[in-house]
Amino acid sequence: MCDEKKHSETIITIEHLCVAYDRKDILHDVTIEITRGLFLPFVGPNGAGKTTLLRAILGLIRPRAGNVRTALSRSDLRYVPQHRSIDPLYPVTTWQIVMMGLYPELGLWRRPNREQKQHLNHLIEELGLAEHAHKTFGELSGGMKQKALIARALVGKPEVLVMDEPTSELDEISEREILSRLFGLCEHQGTTVLFAHHGLDIIKGLASKVCLVNHGSVRLVQEKDIGNGQNW
Repeated sequence: MCDEKKHSETIITIEHLCVAYDRKDILHDVTIEITRGLFLPFVGPNGAGKTTLLRAILGLIRPRAGNVRTALSRSDLRYVPQHRSIDPLYPVTTWQIVMMGLYPELGLWRRPNREQKQHLNHLIEELGLAEHAHKTFGELSGGMKQKALIARALVGKPEVLVMDEPTSELDEISEREILSRLFGLCEHQGTTVLFAHHGLDIIKGLASKVCLVNHGSVRLVQEKDIGNGQNW
């Protein structure tokens, strides 16, 4: 598991956060701290508010009350959507999808320099995308699409990676591979990895803490203190 003594600096503080849609509370009085280098799954029933909480951390949702405090800039946080959010008919290659992660640095018109290209190609190789680099996004399998979106987020070397169900619709082998690679970012590079996930079985042994989200209520717990994952 990640060395929490090594990564003990609080980088995101959530204080008494309330988020509502159409006057109905989705999150109520959420107060938690997230430390640097944490591999943190957000787990709970469907519709419990996991995605809403992640979007609030990203600053994409205005809270009804409370706040999210961080010294990180927008460029330090990168979001990985589910691959279904990308139009598969959009005629771009895997390499171009990954390069889009450099747009905050390059703008729309500048091309990556030699060092950036080397980093991009290394990342594509590392995630097992090299043989698919010149295929269009629509030609990729679900697992490869998700890896491409993760690579797009990682190419900018973010401090925090935020993901909405990054392994949904993947087979178990692909899911374990992606989660292991994400855990490696925490373990070896100090990246903070936050992601909504559908259960606990497959992340046992990786996550030291879990953020349990249950219809507005949110708490951080030690993974070892959770039973079989059903006691939300």
